[in-house]
Amino acid sequence: MLDITAQALYNSCIIQKKLRQGNMKITSRFTVAVHTLLVIYNFSATKKVTSDFIAASVQVNPVVIRRTLLSLKAAGMVDVKAGSGGASIVKDLGDITLYDVYKAVDSMDGDMFHFHENPNPACPVGRNIHAVLDAHLADAQAAMENELKKVTLLDLTKDLAGKLG
Repeated sequence: MLDITAQALYNSCIIQKKLRQGNMKITSRFTVAVHTLLVIYNFSATKKVTSDFIAASVQVNPVVIRRTLLSLKAAGMVDVKAGSGGASIVKDLGDITLYDVYKAVDSMDGDMFHFHENPNPACPVGRNIHAVLDAHLADAQAAMENELKKVTLLDLTKDLAGKLG
């Protein structure tokens, strides 16, 4: 098992708190799913890649990985054998974009930016804040999604291979 430092544990707790409070809109499901796919790719030729095996790398409960695998399977990216048969990638790596993964695992809880609930309509700024800001926030979300569409799992496997030597 990989070691967790105190700082990483603290950061994880802060992120989870912000997610519960609605201060962060992109969930960790996205990065867990990408990590899962890269583990499957990297190890499936030599090992049976089970949810327990993947969970040891991601450092989450295997139930989280099983849910992730179900989403990825529903999106046509992986196949999962019943029991402890393991997982495999069934779609061409060049045909899986980060955006595909992002959408497959419902990474977004609504829009990326959560607007405060009740701007004061009696205030000239409060009354107009949505008209001034909404389009820019939508553009920012679209830009992020467009960037995710440019990166494939094949790109990431090449990056990973470079890191592994």
